[in-house]
Amino acid sequence: MKQKAGFTLIELLVVIAIIAALSITIFVALNPAKRLQDARDDRRSTDADSILTAIHQYVIDNGSSYPTGLSAGMSEVQLGTGSSGCVISSGGCNVVAAACTDLTTPLVKYLKAIPFDPKNGTAVSTKYSVIVDSNGIVTVRACGTEGSSNISTSR
Repeated sequence: MKQKAGFTLIELLVVIAIIAALSITIFVALNPAKRLQDARDDRRSTDADSILTAIHQYVIDNGSSYPTGLSAGMSEVQLGTGSSGCVISSGGCNVVAAACTDLTTPLVKYLKAIPFDPKNGTAVSTKYSVIVDSNGIVTVRACGTEGSSNISTSR
């Protein structure tokens, strides 16, 4: 009698079951939804830094004057081109102005376009806010954060 080399059906099923169990465990451990959330929050942080850098570059190039729409001691405003619907009270933001502040034209030299929130922002309502305190410190906030912490950057 000649024996054939190979695996039995039971052995193959056991190996497939083990591989499936390991795959499910790894998928759950990696938590892709959390990874996507973290990636969007990282993008928000980068966008806030880019906006702040552009504003400061404008101030340096224009002799300490702020871009049109910003002034020392102003209340918090949302960036965007919208004339209404710019009220935000989430992500650490407290925007009560009805109209957005459009920095597209003043910052065109420094930014190709004003960034907007990766999940639910648009050019009309970016979900980023700017505030300039009475000491001239500019703070840019991401209002649509999904993580546990607020994203803001100041200089």
